[in-house]
Amino acid sequence: MTKMITERRGFLKQAAASAVAVGLTYPTSRVLGANNRVRLGIIGPGARGQELMKQAVGLPNVEFVAAADVYTRRHEEAKGLAPNVKTFSDHRQLLDMKDVDAVLVATPLHCHARHFLDTVAAGKDLYCEKTMTWSIEEAEACRAAAKNSKSVVTIGLQHQSTGGLADAKQWIKDGIVGKVTHVEAWMSRNSPRGKGQWMRPIPADCTAANVNWKAFLNGRKDRAFDPQQFINWRLYWEYSGGNVTENMVHQVAWIMRAMDLPLPTAAYMSGGVLSEKDGREVPDTIAVTLDFPNDLVVTWQSTFSNGQYGSGERILGSHGTIERLAGSTDMVTGRSQSGVRYYPEKINRADGSPLQGETKDTDHMANFVESVRTRKEPNAHVEIGYRSAVAAHMANMSYRQKQRVTLETVMQTARK
Repeated sequence: MTKMITERRGFLKQAAASAVAVGLTYPTSRVLGANNRVRLGIIGPGARGQELMKQAVGLPNVEFVAAADVYTRRHEEAKGLAPNVKTFSDHRQLLDMKDVDAVLVATPLHCHARHFLDTVAAGKDLYCEKTMTWSIEEAEACRAAAKNSKSVVTIGLQHQSTGGLADAKQWIKDGIVGKVTHVEAWMSRNSPRGKGQWMRPIPADCTAANVNWKAFLNGRKDRAFDPQQFINWRLYWEYSGGNVTENMVHQVAWIMRAMDLPLPTAAYMSGGVLSEKDGREVPDTIAVTLDFPNDLVVTWQSTFSNGQYGSGERILGSHGTIERLAGSTDMVTGRSQSGVRYYPEKINRADGSPLQGETKDTDHMANFVESVRTRKEPNAHVEIGYRSAVAAHMANMSYRQKQRVTLETVMQTARK
């Protein structure tokens, strides 16, 4: 693990320097007007990537011109959604295309930083799926590269485009919530035992002949092709941060943005692989505690053994509670059936009635495309991508080290 981190740091320093140098020279492939067609490329048109493609092709004046993936099956699947796309096995060939204005990155988490930095270095605008990076070191490098470029960068934190976030921010700004010392959040799910929770089926053509395994490993120790690791990479630490980086990050980013929070000062995480012991490494039962400045604690819990309460958050203030109950919400879009509500504390307003949020959701992909055209900051900007990534990684570091970790300590390590 230590050797791998050292090697990754070498790559990050070189790639970040390249991104800064090139990004300053080539801000975009062309200047777009409000009605100009936005030409997109996608790196990683797998299951999630194809969902993004469907969202984008449904927007006016948007077309896909290129797709890159290490798995040949994805080339044909991408053509099924955008018949005229050029397909590549090497993402650098896509980035060399002058008629690509912006790039969607939906590759496995451990490849995000490479594709993030290469895209910014090529002078393209970028939509990078969450979590922004696989590690804190990578988050530092990507944040620096983005800030020193002229590329529009948005992160796939779709909850940042929900109307409930705007309502919560306003209620907090207006002071009706009072002093907040605790925010609680949760995400629970369930499926039949023995069916492989969070497990995706392996296609028959997922073979060494059809996959560029070395490119997928992305600097990890060489080994024989493993279709299980390739398809179900979310279950292994080398490629993923588990449910913390898949789901918690959405909710923590929402909380951090609603309350304008800085990085957490400390993190503690407990749990384990308790639901199904099938060889996965990342935990399926989790309890996270994040400490923030100014006397605030944020907790998040998750289980794969019960789906009764879905997901949600409660901001617990001295004057009232902001509650977002997702229930059967699509975690991808952040849209909930119940929206966001404010409940006054009886000790302050005994006759007070709940407030229902009224702000409409924004289409997250449409917001990105609009930002490409207008050069305005997108809803899920790189800073919230960075802060939520650091929070998630601190939680996972605590779990793996079996001890509470502090921001000071992890940053000293990350910046060496």
